[in-house]
Amino acid sequence: MAETGDLNHTPLFDLHAELGAKMVPFAGYSMPVQYPLGVMKEHLHCRAQAGLFDVSHMGQVILRGENYEAVAHAFETLVPMDVADLDQNKQRYGFFTNDDGGIEDDLMFANRGDHLFVVVNAACKEADIARMKAALEPEVTVDEITGRALIALQGPAAEAALARLNPVAEEMVFMDVANLELAGAECWVSRSGYTGEDGFEISVPHDAAEALCRALLEMEEVEPIGLGARDSLRLEAGLCLYGNDIDATTNPIEAGLIWAIQKVRRAGGEREGGFPGAAHILSAMAEGVAHKRVGLLPQGRAPMRAGTPIFATDDGGEPIGTVTSGGFGPTVNGPVAMGYIGSSYAAVGTDLFGEVRGKRMPLKVAKLPLVPANFKR
Repeated sequence: MAETGDLNHTPLFDLHAELGAKMVPFAGYSMPVQYPLGVMKEHLHCRAQAGLFDVSHMGQVILRGENYEAVAHAFETLVPMDVADLDQNKQRYGFFTNDDGGIEDDLMFANRGDHLFVVVNAACKEADIARMKAALEPEVTVDEITGRALIALQGPAAEAALARLNPVAEEMVFMDVANLELAGAECWVSRSGYTGEDGFEISVPHDAAEALCRALLEMEEVEPIGLGARDSLRLEAGLCLYGNDIDATTNPIEAGLIWAIQKVRRAGGEREGGFPGAAHILSAMAEGVAHKRVGLLPQGRAPMRAGTPIFATDDGGEPIGTVTSGGFGPTVNGPVAMGYIGSSYAAVGTDLFGEVRGKRMPLKVAKLPLVPANFKR
């Protein structure tokens, strides 16, 4: 992997430069934050057509053992998800937890027949791989895949675009995974993404990544999209950014991620507990939590960024919460945010105040996602 200074490059670095991307440091990589189209138009294009993202900085890992069942049961010692009953060629969202019930990283994992394929966040991948090796080897081998790029094609036109390269893409539904030949390369494709839009994530060999991207970018409906629009898209979709909205101190029940813990792993389930921090998480599930993640809609035009304190009144009193992600939502056409507040204030429609530069400004608790998801189920 080439390096400039201390930053790593993805296999698509030269293509980003050719496309006129503005590059910024992100999780140890030089990544495109925007292209000449600009963040606002990139965001709206992805909602209306199809956007192409380079997410090659993320970690790709394969776990192998005696068989899938053995690997799945071993992996369940690290995550509160139902891994063993996941159907072949299906994918699921999950997270690693710690002994205090906090979230160490969030991830995607897929049953690929004889092995488990795991995608983890760039900033956490070294720790994640070390965690898996320490807990699972030697019965399960943990192999980081370093010879493949990862791209995401997102938006309502993503299916039609990808189907021109392989019509099998049309047959896939949300969370399906498949091996597809695309632009002459064997690709590992999932029908998923992190924008709230329908779309695909595609693992492609390094030496074939640029050709695949060029084939997609030649299509009228596909534009390259940078990290700036990716962030506003996932925020409108109510999806957590690790390090902002969830971290090692966040109980997943506080984060509103109870849906990601299948019944079989909950209290009374067939495989109850058995993951780090199970007692804390199952207790929070049964007894409730003191504060929780909510959607927030500032009522003016001024965005409320991460770190903005939230108050119950426009004057006096202690903060009842904090914004963890905030900015302008191009689809909403106004400022959008997420944050944690006391549970007694979390009802949709509750009027609160965010303090920006010493002035308290109104905001309203809103249902997540702020923009409805558009998945093909």
